[in-house]
Amino acid sequence: MRILIAEDETIIRLDLRDLLERAGHEVVAEARDGEEAVALAREHSPELAVMDVKMPRLDGIEAAKRILDERPIPIVMLTAYGQEELVNRAVEAGVFGYLVKPFREQDLVPAIATARARHEELAAVREEAESLADALAARKAIERAKGLLIEKEGLSEADAFARLRKASQLSGRPLKVIAEAVIATLAPE
Repeated sequence: MRILIAEDETIIRLDLRDLLERAGHEVVAEARDGEEAVALAREHSPELAVMDVKMPRLDGIEAAKRILDERPIPIVMLTAYGQEELVNRAVEAGVFGYLVKPFREQDLVPAIATARARHEELAAVREEAESLADALAARKAIERAKGLLIEKEGLSEADAFARLRKASQLSGRPLKVIAEAVIATLAPE
């Protein structure tokens, strides 16, 4: 996996790089502060980020928000603090994992795997929700168009649907597009 590291302490950053590379990951960029992390995420398109909470110029949680606003990726936060307020801010920002320093390789690797799995689950749920929303919008348009055909043309519901379906087949356009055209033509302003 292509990973961005954002850590202001050089020794910890080098340790992270070593741990991640030994675990088979590629470190594509290393940031020393939050602003640099945002810029490097934009430039290198990592698949995951490991970020310290307390960094100069821009803290890790705010940097995570900015990265996630541009491109959703799993982010694991590192901190020397286990304060509830920081954990809550990180969760609200959309962070997928949280590790308290000092951490070990056996802590980091599962945290990364878990963050990636949760991110993929969320992406699948979002995609399904969009698909369902699209299907619902199409269904509403088709029902509205059928209603207009029934009202304006005196057709039965089956005949109204058959007319929509035939127009869709003849034109090669989706049923929703035909329904929207019928609505635009027949609906009162």
